[in-house]
Amino acid sequence: MKISGSTKILGIFGDPIAHSLSPVMQNAALQQAGIPAVYIPFHVLPAQLPAAVESLRALQIWGVNVTIPHKEAVAGMLDELDPDARLIGAVNTIVNRDGKLVGYNTDAPGFLRSACEDLPIDPQGKRVLVLGAGGAARAALVALGRAGAQWLGLANRTRSRAQALVDEFSGILLGTSFASFGFDAESLSVAATDVDLVVNTTSIGLKGEVFDDFPWGSLSPDVAIYDMVYAPGGTPLMRKARERGHRAADGLGMLAAQGEEGFFLWTGQRPPSGVMKNRLLTELAAARNT
Repeated sequence: MKISGSTKILGIFGDPIAHSLSPVMQNAALQQAGIPAVYIPFHVLPAQLPAAVESLRALQIWGVNVTIPHKEAVAGMLDELDPDARLIGAVNTIVNRDGKLVGYNTDAPGFLRSACEDLPIDPQGKRVLVLGAGGAARAALVALGRAGAQWLGLANRTRSRAQALVDEFSGILLGTSFASFGFDAESLSVAATDVDLVVNTTSIGLKGEVFDDFPWGSLSPDVAIYDMVYAPGGTPLMRKARERGHRAADGLGMLAAQGEEGFFLWTGQRPPSGVMKNRLLTELAAARNT
């Protein structure tokens, strides 16, 4: 990679950030596309976030991704929010347009594209159980509701948080019905009855944890499982689902798809097809073998 005075700077803000695979996939795509830019990880502590955001203007940084724990906090620090970012309440992509900072959320289209391609499944008319009630769950609700899901159930350890999302989105996604559930085995079993798709938006599996109360007994074999978490060799939930004969995917495809959307927002062009996902697969395979 040749660095010069005209090289554009992109990056990602997060805490921690050393584990992020975004630099690997974004730099591979930039290089193949012949775009004179470099993508750098920035370790930004929560107290430093306002200064880091302002630095985008001062240093004329082209744009950045935003990851845990900054996605929600950064939304109030920008000049403008895309409607989906405002609805989801979180920003994962910032574009610097001549000093005007615009926030987007590419998780919703990234998730939808990955689910449609990697499972595959079309949410139109489907019944979907979403596990969790955080920012990732909000992105999933927006994506699934706008794609025409018939019913969305939300299950969360604190049921009141799930109910709050039901109350909020039932007035926005008018063609979809909603229900909330707890996270105990009995509640999950009821919630999972007659669904077509289960989406895990929690962090369970991120460090190899097993989903103890997952309602396998309530699922028919044709139910698809999507785990937003990803790991070398697949998450425990994805592997278990496939062992039981379900179509299943982890969040690797979502990571690539949301990254491609960010690439387009920054550069105005689509990245070379498949480059990001293939680069991720290579990295995870290497990690699995070490």
